[in-house]
Amino acid sequence: MKQSTIIHDVTPDEIANLFQGLQKQLTDLKMNFEPKKPTEFLTRNEVAELLKVDLSTIHNWCKQNKLTPFGIGNRIYFKRSDIENTLVNLGKKKGGIND
Repeated sequence: MKQSTIIHDVTPDEIANLFQGLQKQLTDLKMNFEPKKPTEFLTRNEVAELLKVDLSTIHNWCKQNKLTPFGIGNRIYFKRSDIENTLVNLGKKKGGIND
């Protein structure tokens, strides 16, 4: 069975305008579309290797609430985005440690 749609009281110009608007929206979507990246989790060892620190440092940073651990059973993980966002820009600032 074939389905059909009948459009009444719409001029060809109005239909063309609708399609142009739709085409513009699709173009905008293509230009601004950013696919959602899945959350990447790292183990304690991976974080320690990434930051080039000892596991005891990772443990201390968790106790000091500098890092937020997530767990399943006895396994501990960290969100890569949390690790990256925790890092502080130490660029040269007047009155800072780099003066």
